[in-house]
Amino acid sequence: MDLGVILPQSRIDDMVNAGAWPDRILLDYLEDALARRPERPAITTYNGETGQPTTHTFGEFDQVSRRIALALIDLGVGVGDVVSLLLPNWWQFNAMAMACARIGAIANPLMPIFRERELTFMLGFAETRVLIAPRRFRGFDYKPLVDGMRPDLPALAHVFYIDGEGDESFEAALLAEPREGRADADAVLAARRPAPDDVNEVIYTSGTTGQPKGVMHTANTTLGHLGTWIDHHGLSGDDTLFMASPLAHQTGFLYALLMPVMLGAHVVLLDRWEPPLGVEIIQNHRCTWTMGATPFLSDIVEMPNIGDFDIKSLRAFISAGAPIPPVLVQKAAANFDFKVLSGWGMTECACSTICDPGDPDEKVWTSDGGPLPHTEVTVQTPDGETAKIGEEGLLKVRGQPLFVGYLKKPELHGLDADGWFDSGDLAFMDKDGYIRITGRSKDIIIRGGENVPVVEIEDELYRHPAVQDAAVVGAPDDRLGERGCAFVTLRQGEQLDLAGMIGFLEERGTAKQYWPESLVVIDEMPRTPSGKIQKFKLRDQAKDLGR
Repeated sequence: MDLGVILPQSRIDDMVNAGAWPDRILLDYLEDALARRPERPAITTYNGETGQPTTHTFGEFDQVSRRIALALIDLGVGVGDVVSLLLPNWWQFNAMAMACARIGAIANPLMPIFRERELTFMLGFAETRVLIAPRRFRGFDYKPLVDGMRPDLPALAHVFYIDGEGDESFEAALLAEPREGRADADAVLAARRPAPDDVNEVIYTSGTTGQPKGVMHTANTTLGHLGTWIDHHGLSGDDTLFMASPLAHQTGFLYALLMPVMLGAHVVLLDRWEPPLGVEIIQNHRCTWTMGATPFLSDIVEMPNIGDFDIKSLRAFISAGAPIPPVLVQKAAANFDFKVLSGWGMTECACSTICDPGDPDEKVWTSDGGPLPHTEVTVQTPDGETAKIGEEGLLKVRGQPLFVGYLKKPELHGLDADGWFDSGDLAFMDKDGYIRITGRSKDIIIRGGENVPVVEIEDELYRHPAVQDAAVVGAPDDRLGERGCAFVTLRQGEQLDLAGMIGFLEERGTAKQYWPESLVVIDEMPRTPSGKIQKFKLRDQAKDLGR
C-alpha cells in the first residue's frame, strides 16, 4: 500500500539537528523504563464490563507486548500493515499499540462508538489486516456488527474479540502461547524493529467535506512533541497520570499511551466517564496529572459531594478541545489545589499551544496558550499577511508535531511554501504570543471534545424522504461546549420530529455521538444571493434555543 507520506529529508535533518526530534522509537523508552524500575506499575485499567481493576508492571507489560508482537508476525502481519484497535480504555489497547511499535505495523485507533457507516469506510480505506474489538461494551455486541461488514472488507484477514470465543478469542489467539520464550524470539523482533521516521499511527479525523482523512504520524512527530510537553509540565517517572479521555482520540493516544512509557510512569485508565468513580480513582492512586475536554473538568468542579474526596495530589488539569468558561476556572482556582491549563491542538499537530503552569488564572480563561518550543503558530489575514495583535485571522502551525500526510491523499496535505499548515480555525494573537480561538472555518461542531462531521450528518439527513434541505450547526452548551442542532425544510405534506430523525440516523448506522440533540423545522433556509445557506443566521437561532 502506498501510504502517500510527505516527509522530505530536509525536514528530518532540520528537526533532528535542532533537537526537536529524538530519533528514537517507543521501544527505546520502554527499554529505559525496564532498566530503571521493571517492578513499577505501568498501567491500571478500570474495566466497566468486569467491574475489576487490572494492573500490569512495566516488566509484565513488556512481556505481554512481546508475546502479542510475535503472534501478529505468526499471523502474517507485515511491516506497514494496519492493525485497527476498536477498543475502550483497556490495557489491551496499550499492549496492542506497543506490539505494533515493535514490528513495524501501523496502529489505527478507532472510537468504540463507531458503527457500520464509519467503520466500513475507515477499515476499508486503511486496508486493515487485523481488527481488535471488545466482544461486548456498554451493552453493544461487536461481532454481529463486524460480521455484517466483512464482505466489504477483503483485506481484513483476522478479527479478534476481547473475551471472545473460539478462533476469534483475543486471549486464545494472541496471549495463550508464550511465544516470547522461543529461542529465536529476540532475533525475530530485532529484525522487524522500525525506524523513527516510519509511519506507526494512522488516526482518522472528522472530515468537513467528503470522507474522514487518515492522519499519519511517526515516532519522531509524536515522541518529539511529548518530550517538549514533558519538560513544559515538569513531569517525571514519579508522576501518576489519570486518563478518562478515549485512547482512540489523539489526546488519549499521545498523553496516556505514549507519554507514560516515555516517562516510565504509572497511568490509570477509566473506560467510561463517571465523575464519582473518576474522582475516587484520582484519590486512591494519588494521581498528579490529567487531561480532558471541558465536560470532564466541569463534572469534577460541580460535583456536589466533591468535598468528601481528597484529590490534593492532582497538580494539573489540562483542558483542550473547546474554550473553558471563565466561571469554571474561577471555581477551580477557588476550591481546588490543581491548576487548570488551557490549550489548543489538532490530530494533525497534537496540543501545539498551552498555557504555562505559572500563568495567572485569567490567562487560562482568556487564551488557548502559546506555542511550545520547536512549534510555531501564526495568525494570517485572508491575503496571507501576518495579522495584527488582536486581529482575527486564519490560525496556522508548523514545526515539531506536524503530521506527515493524510493516508493515500497526499494532495490534501496543504502545507504552503513556508511549511505552514492551515488549521481551519480562526483566532487572534495577544501581545504575549498567546492565541485565542474565535471560530472555525471548518464546518464542524465540537461536542464534549468530539469533532462532529457536520457535512456527513447533513448528507444523511438529506437522504430522509421527508427532508428537502438540511443544515446542522452548533448550539452553545455550558457543559459540552456545543450541541448539534439540525434545521430542516420538509417536502410538501411531510412531517418529521426529533424522535423520527434520531430513529432514521440510527437505522443508517450513524454513531450516536454525532446525532443532533435538537431539530427545528423551518419553512425556508436563509440563503445568500448565490444560494448558499447562511449558517450564521441558523447559529443565531440555535443560540436562542438554549436561553
